Amino acid sequence: MTSKDTKSIVFKSDRCIGCYSCVVSCMDQNDLDVAKDGLSWRIVEHVPGKLAGRQRGNASVSIACMHCEDAVCIAACPAGAITRDAATGSVLVDDGLCIGCHACAMACPFGAPRFGSSGKMQKCDGCYARTQFGLEPACVRNCPTHALVYEPVNASMDEKAASAARKLV
Repeated sequence: MTSKDTKSIVFKSDRCIGCYSCVVSCMDQNDLDVAKDGLSWRIVEHVPGKLAGRQRGNASVSIACMHCEDAVCIAACPAGAITRDAATGSVLVDDGLCIGCHACAMACPFGAPRFGSSGKMQKCDGCYARTQFGLEPACVRNCPTHALVYEPVNASMDEKAASAARKLV
């Protein structure tokens, strides 16, 4: 599924300061009315204890849809409303096909599917409208510490492999 051109949003835990810029830019980009629906497609969680080499204190984690390679939400949707874009690898939702049954939410291990006042599933689409024109996703563009980066999938995998190798040596 992944091609050399497929990109993903990668979270760098050692850079996140928990400022919520990613959350606010996601809400703005997608015209999300948090006061009305009480939902955002990206959230920031504060995790107590050691994370990413921090010896003490809390760490912040920015979380959204992972656009999983083997996305169980696609298989769980009885209406066929969830598909993968072949060019970007993004998992997308057609709200015209969504029947609001919540099967995707029950299947997703990350809790990415959200349901607003429309009753239809909503989630991060990787800023599909932006990336089609060569722009970065809004959360990446507005992260002041570059804790979110938009890079080729293979680059992040190569970096993870190198990091794991360094830990073994």
